[in-house]
Amino acid sequence: MKLKFLNIVLLFCGILLPKQLCAQEIKNDSIQNPMDQLGDVTDDFQENFFEALKQKGIENYELALTALQKAEKAAKTDENKAVVYFEMGKNHTYLKQYAEAEANFNKVLQSQGDRLDVLEQFYELYHQQKEYDKSIPLVQRLITFDEDYKEDLANLYTLTKQYNKALAQLDELDEAWGESDIRNALRAQIYRATGNTDGAIENLEEKIDNNPKNEKEYLNLIFLYSEQGNTEKAFEAAKNLLKNNPKSQLVHLALYKFYLDAGNTSEAISSMKIIFSSEEVDKETKYKVLGDFIQFVDKNPSFETDLNQIVNQFSVENGRVFEKLGDYYATKNRKEDALNAYEKGIARAPDNYNLLRNTLLFQIEFKKYEAAAKLSSEGLEIFPAQALLYLLNGVANNGLNKSDAAIESLETGLDFILGDPKMERDFYQQLAFAYTAKGNVEKAKMYSEKATATKLPN
Repeated sequence: MKLKFLNIVLLFCGILLPKQLCAQEIKNDSIQNPMDQLGDVTDDFQENFFEALKQKGIENYELALTALQKAEKAAKTDENKAVVYFEMGKNHTYLKQYAEAEANFNKVLQSQGDRLDVLEQFYELYHQQKEYDKSIPLVQRLITFDEDYKEDLANLYTLTKQYNKALAQLDELDEAWGESDIRNALRAQIYRATGNTDGAIENLEEKIDNNPKNEKEYLNLIFLYSEQGNTEKAFEAAKNLLKNNPKSQLVHLALYKFYLDAGNTSEAISSMKIIFSSEEVDKETKYKVLGDFIQFVDKNPSFETDLNQIVNQFSVENGRVFEKLGDYYATKNRKEDALNAYEKGIARAPDNYNLLRNTLLFQIEFKKYEAAAKLSSEGLEIFPAQALLYLLNGVANNGLNKSDAAIESLETGLDFILGDPKMERDFYQQLAFAYTAKGNVEKAKMYSEKATATKLPN
């Protein structure tokens, strides 16, 4: 007995069968067997084909292929064979048997013409193998079904280093759909790959002419000019951006540097103040700007007052800017100023370990033992495994004649020393000092001998 191949047809509607037949099938709700045009199928065909689908569903691709080979032998029409070849191609793809998959997909296309789902599976096959050259003609055929594939084509031209074709494709898409960040990024990538900075600049200038208020394109243009070393053009572009978009805050990331280089310090400071108060500029960038100004002040000390004003404006949220300011004063051997900056910073950022360490070291140097003991105790709550904090806490308490507190901290901290003989010796010396103050001569002698016996690296 022969059965109509209705279920298989329904399963592949829109993939391999003519679209007119699928539309008829949906319209008639598949009740009146509208697939008579395909002819009858044998029990063997149906049984083996559905066995193949079952095996593929549980990822037994080899068994699926065995069943499909049997279905192929039982197939009576080209349409039925095409369905089998399509399934074979998918199973071979899963098994990474790419040559076999390619051969089967080609059989389907030769038999049935271009079908969207077959072309998409074929494209996926080439994508897995990074066969970008082979993908291009496939994608060109896919574009007739879905114009979104034009972006894929631009990307494929780039991957195959056909840069002129890629740029032409991108221009076509921009004209039809408007600009997009993704396409702009791809265009910039092409310009970098080809070293064609002039082309990139020309493209950006054209966009700016069309839309003089486009902040993003101006910023890209400034960057490209700067990369070329053409500071004059970059500065001019930045000023034009400010003229056309006076509310731009990001332009000041370029302007402050140009003003500094030109010796126009007042304008540079004004730009930096805008940067530091801007919500559009991230903190890391602000720190870099501050670092640039600190370097400027290092060579031009008369602007220290401005530096302090900027730091005070910028430092409401955290203490990292005070750390940078303290580092600047430390390099100048202006230790009091450094300590003052560090203390302001640690008050805002108690979890900044480097800032904590530097503050404590300067507090102890200036014999601010009370402050150092308190700060180091607070620091140990955040960094309980830092040996240096135990040492500095011990030094501070020794300075306050609090021997018991010093001993407790120092003996606890000994367990956290990792391969640092100098620090180990410092611990022993401080413990010897604390036990001497307590009148415990025996322990003082023991730790003093340990300090002497500790060998320091050459």
